[in-house]
Amino acid sequence: MNKLTVLSLAVMVALTGCSSDDDKNSNNILAVDNQIAVGSAQCVNGGVETQSGVDTNTNGQLESSEVTHTNLVCNDPATSLTSEQLASLSNNAWFSDAQTKLASAQDAASKVVTESGKAKNVILFVGDGMGISTITAARILAGQLQGEMGEDNQLSFETMPYSGFVKTYNVDAQTPDSAGTMTAMASGVKTDVGVIGIDEAVKRGNCASGKGHELVTSLELAEIAGKSTGIVSTARITHATPAATYAKSADRNWEDISDMPASESANCEDIASQLVNFEKNLEARFSGVDVDGIEVVMGGGRRHFLPKDAAFNSADAVSAVEGDRTDARNLVTEWQTTYPTGTYVMDQTGFDAISDDATKVFGLFNESHMQYEADRGNDIAGEPSLSQMTEKAINVLDNNDKGFFLTVESGRIDHAHHAGNAYNALNDTIELANAVKVAMENTNPEETLIVVTADHSHVFTIAGYPKRGNPILGKVVGVGQTEPSLAADDMPYTTVGYTNGGGFRDLGNETDADEGYNFAPVTGRVDLSNVDTTTPGFHQEALVPLSSETHAGEDVGVYATGPGAHLVTGTNEQSFLFHVMDFAADFVKAADEKVAQ
Repeated sequence: MNKLTVLSLAVMVALTGCSSDDDKNSNNILAVDNQIAVGSAQCVNGGVETQSGVDTNTNGQLESSEVTHTNLVCNDPATSLTSEQLASLSNNAWFSDAQTKLASAQDAASKVVTESGKAKNVILFVGDGMGISTITAARILAGQLQGEMGEDNQLSFETMPYSGFVKTYNVDAQTPDSAGTMTAMASGVKTDVGVIGIDEAVKRGNCASGKGHELVTSLELAEIAGKSTGIVSTARITHATPAATYAKSADRNWEDISDMPASESANCEDIASQLVNFEKNLEARFSGVDVDGIEVVMGGGRRHFLPKDAAFNSADAVSAVEGDRTDARNLVTEWQTTYPTGTYVMDQTGFDAISDDATKVFGLFNESHMQYEADRGNDIAGEPSLSQMTEKAINVLDNNDKGFFLTVESGRIDHAHHAGNAYNALNDTIELANAVKVAMENTNPEETLIVVTADHSHVFTIAGYPKRGNPILGKVVGVGQTEPSLAADDMPYTTVGYTNGGGFRDLGNETDADEGYNFAPVTGRVDLSNVDTTTPGFHQEALVPLSSETHAGEDVGVYATGPGAHLVTGTNEQSFLFHVMDFAADFVKAADEKVAQ
């Protein structure tokens, strides 16, 4: 207790001792305790004020004129609040939810595996073009589709215990492309724009300059280590992101031989051919190594595997001649010859028939990219969803006692953004979250590292001051308002939009975002008063008119769970993610041991 004495009792007694011996009141001393309220100027934390003096009039009460001594005893500062004082907090949902989150975080921290090599399996999810604003908007949309306000919703991967940021620039570019960014994640080495699986010494488009500068990827290391491997994408499987796991190319556009200049095709192999020859090529690079090839490949891009001859068209071919290859090679039949017990599929029916104990799966579900998730029902022959492909891939890969490495790309988030269509970008992001949920439910968290990230972001914005629960694809309606807010030009505007791109299109219920390319870029503002901006076919306005919206250069998020996930924190170079996965599964160490044998 802190004591503050105004007049000491000893002094008071001394003074009363000066009275005459016959003063009958000289020893009639009274003391009164008064409680001091918390927050008072005298004692901030409350206390007791003791007043004392001689009861000169002998009425048994201490009058103010009789007070000769005042003593303050202040309470020590409170170190805890009472349950009554905490009631306004503990009964509040925001407070209690945070307490639950804190407990979960503490539990995750207590289970951190700090030793390397503890991950039997590794799954890398890449949302192509999935920047932070895309995740935020998709989170809100997912909640609103479930009848909620949306802002407090969480996508599956946002519940993971560890997260951080990734710097996405390429060696030669401030704003990156998917080839350089995925190469960084797959190999641990950053490189130039448009280059796949080769370091920065390469000159884009020059085959010879890449010789001797080829990088080794986590998928290749997993193969050498004896693990099963898989690649799943909704883009063409020869597109930059999936290709960076298995191919080496001085130009990302060399998806088949018809895309290559004759001078280059004479010395370098196209990307589709590298996929089919993956096993042979990897064994040639590392003498004495024996691998069994990629177990699961599923995505689009069938045209790059077929001859340019209508006789080889698939049942759901859109073009008069589906194949693009000018070398007359049919890579599908080449794959089937290499893996006679493997399963090749090209539609939903074939996919559904794949057994979980299949040894090899090769699925090419579209001539070009697979459908947007919202447009998938319109596919001629039917296509599996990203989450369906993820589950099937895990079921097949999990047959290997040594574990597996799987890359899953949601490639069409990027394409919808390029088209300026937030509806499809957000719905494909939600489907990626569904796929991550499937992976989390179908693997053991104690032996599987799951990493979710993006290769780059887009110039996609969330702006204005819309009220809570306002449709994320709708027009801005302010807090307390029921009508859309108006800009300085007296026209309403949407919450989400783009800094550049083709701009406004009102295509109603059209679910294919690419239809927007059939129109010229729109310059200037458009009156949206009578436009339903929440329909699938609405394309948001853009500030700078371009033929296509561009990537952005800011950092992207990364989320992780499982062995080694604790390393995913802070802001990192994109190439760091390879090293996190390597730490978790000892890819390099295990591969080195195999090569040494």
